[in-house]
Amino acid sequence: MSDCVHCVWKKRAKRSNFPLKKKIHPLMTNSYVLNTIPCRIPSERLWERTHIEPDSDYGVEIQPMVEEALAIAEPKGFYTVELVEPGEYDAVHIQGVEFKSRVLRVNLESVHRVFPFVVTCGTELDEWSNGFDDILQKFWADTIKEVVLESANEYLTEHLEERFQTGSLASMNPGSLEDWPISEQKKLFALLGDTRTTIGVTLTETYLMIPTKSVSGIYFPTEEGFESCRLCPRDPCHGRRAPYDEELYENKYR
Repeated sequence: MSDCVHCVWKKRAKRSNFPLKKKIHPLMTNSYVLNTIPCRIPSERLWERTHIEPDSDYGVEIQPMVEEALAIAEPKGFYTVELVEPGEYDAVHIQGVEFKSRVLRVNLESVHRVFPFVVTCGTELDEWSNGFDDILQKFWADTIKEVVLESANEYLTEHLEERFQTGSLASMNPGSLEDWPISEQKKLFALLGDTRTTIGVTLTETYLMIPTKSVSGIYFPTEEGFESCRLCPRDPCHGRRAPYDEELYENKYR
């Protein structure tokens, strides 16, 4: 294998005459589509998730898949800008929609503006991944989609912080904690509107998203930061971003 897969930007992005972060398409005054998010596959993240050594036979075998993914992928994002109103002990109201979560209520205590969002690896990459029958290649394709999604979500975060001068942002996602169940996805998608038309993401009757490598939630400014992982005791969890703090809920959210 001649080169590792470095953090790659799509050719279409390189040809742009202006930064992609300026290519946003407002639907209404508070709704925006990001449909030119650069496709990035950081090499270290890919090797770690697939447990592949870059110079191994598997490293050589996965290289064409990465190149195909970079050529095909069209990650997208959609978000709205909303005012938030505090509700009861465990509720907040956003654009007339009530979300039930004590943790969300506390996190938004002094917040006035939030950014409901959904971001996806894209239908193009999802359809591509369905073309593999080999179990190992299906795992690799799924991992590539996951890495593309993570990079797209990072891009969205940076976009929001720069465009709206928010300072540091954190997010909460329905289903990430028992406190905010996945059934709240229905309310979030009602707030976001027709995401199928805007970026190709649909919500199933069981509150899962298609493409499956999509993430939705609410971004909010915070000086102290927030990670749902600190309130989640699940172990093991390959997606854990912070250690579990068994005293945090009692000390801050009770």
